[in-house]
Parts: sequence; structure tokens; C-alpha cells
Amino acid sequence: MPRDNLITGLDIGSTAIRIVVGQKSKGEEKLKIIGAIEVPAQGISKGVVTSVEDAVSSISSSLEKVERMIGQPIEHAWVGISGSHIIDQESKGVVAVSKADGEIREEDVERVVEAAKAIATPPNYEILHVIPKSFTVDSQTGIKDPIGMNGIRLEVETQIIQGLISQIKNLTKCIYRTGIDIDDLVLSILATSESVLTNRQKELGVVVVNLGGATSSMAVFEENDVLHTAVLPVGSDYVTNDIALGLKISIDTAEKIKIREGSCSPKEFRKNDYIKYSELGAIEDGEFSQKEVAEIIEARIEEIMESVDKELKKIGKSGMLPAGVVLTGGGAKLDGIVEVAKNVLRLPASLGQPQELVSNIGKVSDLSFTTAIGLVLWGSQLQDRGRRGGKIPSQIGGSINNVTNQMKKWFRNILP
Repeated sequence: MPRDNLITGLDIGSTAIRIVVGQKSKGEEKLKIIGAIEVPAQGISKGVVTSVEDAVSSISSSLEKVERMIGQPIEHAWVGISGSHIIDQESKGVVAVSKADGEIREEDVERVVEAAKAIATPPNYEILHVIPKSFTVDSQTGIKDPIGMNGIRLEVETQIIQGLISQIKNLTKCIYRTGIDIDDLVLSILATSESVLTNRQKELGVVVVNLGGATSSMAVFEENDVLHTAVLPVGSDYVTNDIALGLKISIDTAEKIKIREGSCSPKEFRKNDYIKYSELGAIEDGEFSQKEVAEIIEARIEEIMESVDKELKKIGKSGMLPAGVVLTGGGAKLDGIVEVAKNVLRLPASLGQPQELVSNIGKVSDLSFTTAIGLVLWGSQLQDRGRRGGKIPSQIGGSINNVTNQMKKWFRNILP
């Protein structure tokens, strides 16, 4: 099995680190997932590195596990980045078409996208992605791909996603110290979208919400464009905390209750539906009311959905996305969450499962793995473009080169 055939997605979350390894053999249309593992994360909080040593140790442990699983070393990976330091803004670029015959070429598109980058970025921020939304050739607007058209003036409207340089450096430092290379950094929620959304959903208008441990992230699409992305500073860990405080029990017991008995639908339970703590293997004596737990969970999930709606209101899309809301991530496993999302967001709601994959690994259908799988799909699509002779678009590939090239060389020198 040739190593360069492997595509690895590394999802570094606040509660767990997940790695998925995919392989695309010649002549095969579909990507085959050959490895998927998760290990508890340490040294990461709300998507940012809080201890380099602990984070390196967790990432190394996850790499060792997946290498044993697939029987060969991992040398490079597509890495997801998230955290509340991520911001997005719109920008426009304008250039004159370079050739005398007025035909727009790939170089013109690259120049206009580069021109869109020339915005006033906040201090200490680095551009992660420049995503073209639509092009204008002379006065013709709404063009998706201008290559081959004729005109004098080319404009582009883009969505620019940026991250704090210090956080990007901390993350890349942790990965380089494990001895692997980074193919590129990808905003986690965009990678998640690759695995759970169809082109039709992106065309009609949809919001994907990834409910993580310490944060929840969202991306809004319409007409196949990214309209908005956001990272919300609440996740399913807050549900655990609420249960612990509400029932006055330990965090460990609260987590067991959330995973095994967690529901957002109090109406499904009667007042006298009780479960003994001992049945869950907990040290606490006594019992708890399932209805009370469901009320606690429902209140927190409603609050998270209200935060999502607030973001939708900012862009005028509250209750206005025909393909609705797609929920994914570990937090989306709670019973009844789809109904809560429908009621609060006033939109159709569903759970987002990875699509179009071949695998005999059960974890691939787990909602927690959608980001790691999305990173593999992202890498696979870019590799396919490269093989067909097309350049990797500057707006997607190579977004972190100027931040990390020096660091990469430095770590290569000190690694044994």
C-alpha cells in the first residue's frame, strides 16, 4: 500500500483528538476509510492550546494508535483548526484582465483573489482561507467560474477567515513536534460541512452546527457559497456541568448520566421515572429523576440553539434556510435534540452523517468523527484537482505557509 496514497485528517478537539486515515486507490471513485481512532485530549481548551507538552503527548498517542491500526507510519495530515479566536469578514478584489485578447485565465483569477486579501486585518491575525463567493466580469455579476470568459475588468467577492497568529503557531508547533508535516490548516466547520452536506443543501441554504465539548461551531451556506462562520463558546461539556450542579453530584457521574440517559425531551418521562446512581456504576447513593435531567439538558440545548439563531439574525437568515439545520458532533447524540433545534430555529432539522464513504470501521458513522472525515475528504478533493493538472487554488491550499515554513525547518533540525 503506497504511503502517498494515504490521506490523514487530524481533528484536535477540547475533549478528544480524533484521527481518520483514508485511501483512494487508482480507478476507484469512492474514498476508503482504513483507520479511525480517538484519544482523550489534554492541553487543549476551547479549541486553543493551553499546554504545549500535554497537547504534544496527546497527539503523539493518537498517532501511535492509528499507525498500529493501519500498519504503517503517518507522515503528514490535514489539520482542523477551531476556537473562538477565529473571525470572518467579507472582502472584494478588482484587477484588469492581463491578456490583450481579454480572455480570463487562471492567473487572472489568482491575482484577483490575491487582491481581495489586501484588507486591513486586525493586528496579530493571519488569513486562513480566502473563499471566493462570486465573480463579476465587467458588469455581468453572479459568475461562479470566470475562466475562459472575455472581459476587461474582473472583480471577486470573498469571505476571508482569519485566526490569531499566536494560536496558529501554538497548534502547528505541537504537530511538528510529533514529527509529522501539515498539508494545510482547515477551519474545522468547513471540513465538517464536506462530510455531512450535499451540494443541493448548500445550494438551497443550510446551516451546519457541530456541537463539540467546549465549543460549538457553525457555517451557513447558500447558492453553494459560505455566507457566515462562527465559533460559539458553549458545548456539550456545559450540559454535563449543569447536570452536576442541578443534581449536586460529581462531574464523572453527570457525564455518565448525559451519555447513557441524556435526553432533551422531558415530556417523554413521567414524574416517577427514577434511576439509581448505582445502576450507572456511580459512587453516589440514591436515585435521580429522568424528567428533571431532561429538563436541565433541554434548557442548555435551547440556549445553544438561541446562540445559533442570534448568528443567523446577524446575516438576515433566521428561519430562512430551506434546507434547514444539520446537527453533528458528539453533542448531537442527545435524544430529542432534533426537535429542540426545529422549535428554536424554526427550521427543518436533521442529524448529519458522513456520506459517500466505504469502510468497515464502525466509528465512521459516529457523529463525533464528522470533522476528521471531512478533513480527509477535503484533502482528497484537493489531491484530485492537483492530479488533473489544475493548480490547488490559492484560496484553499497553502494558507499557512508564511506562518509555519520557518518553524517547520527549525523543528526538522532539532528532531532526532
